[in-house]
Amino acid sequence: MTQNITQQNCILIGAPVDCGKRRQGCLMGPDAYRTAGIAEALTDLGHSVNDLGNLAPADIAVPEPRNPLVHDLKRTVGWTKTLSEAAENAAQTGIPVFLGGDHALAAGTVSGMANHYAKQGKPFFVLWLDAHSDFHTPDTTDSGNLHGTPVGYFTGREGFDAFPPLKNAVPTENICMIGLRSVDPAERAALAEGQTTLVDMRSIDEQGVSGPLSAFLDRVVAANGALHVSLDVDFLDPSVAPGVGTTVPGGATVREAHLIMEMLCDSGLVGSLDLVELNPFLDNRGMTANLMVDLTASLMGRRVFDRPTRSRKS
Repeated sequence: MTQNITQQNCILIGAPVDCGKRRQGCLMGPDAYRTAGIAEALTDLGHSVNDLGNLAPADIAVPEPRNPLVHDLKRTVGWTKTLSEAAENAAQTGIPVFLGGDHALAAGTVSGMANHYAKQGKPFFVLWLDAHSDFHTPDTTDSGNLHGTPVGYFTGREGFDAFPPLKNAVPTENICMIGLRSVDPAERAALAEGQTTLVDMRSIDEQGVSGPLSAFLDRVVAANGALHVSLDVDFLDPSVAPGVGTTVPGGATVREAHLIMEMLCDSGLVGSLDLVELNPFLDNRGMTANLMVDLTASLMGRRVFDRPTRSRKS
């Protein structure tokens, strides 16, 4: 079936980040997405695909963390530098799709995209699809796992002295988190001080997902902004996406996730995408990788039927 899809240059960037937590396996994520056919899914929709392969973290000297629980600070900082530069460069020629890798990678991807849009004078927004808020800092984390800190970093919270200096912090009011169901007390207290849009699973159960997402997208349009989407496997319910080391029961259904992707596609606002926390070692015969590829295809235009929609950008 022929569909009216604006052709894009999709730039696949492998980010085998596996240092943001102690449970290993996410380094296999990028190649699992490739095996699941992400490039073919995008080319079938008429997009061009440029696969840059898998990147490696920069070698950076870092001080000892103040919090002795912090795990693998050096590599996380190195990945942040590498991915921030990669995002800023790739965004000049297409839509970067970051194949993760654990969610620590978003410290680099989001900060790099923020730098890109700052040069254009364009407001920058982030849609965070995740069971967790990841709003800790290296000083506040009680697990020491830095995949719980990227939002803290790119919003400019204190405690990231070892990380690359943040050039363009993302305002908390420009962030919408959907799917929350596991947020630590320290994160809740810090989030209460900002203006992040917080949509937990109870809210979705009571009101659905389309209302809050539509309201957020309208705000992006009103600001003439650009949008980065960070999709964590644990946003989804583990019954449909078991390939993740941070499973939290009660997540989004397949249909809810596809609806979000279809609404994002209709909006025409998305300029970059993270696919994170896929651990193929824990997956069931590629079930999770295949679903994440299907969701990416929905975001990039796959439909059962064409529907007349008006882009929010028009």
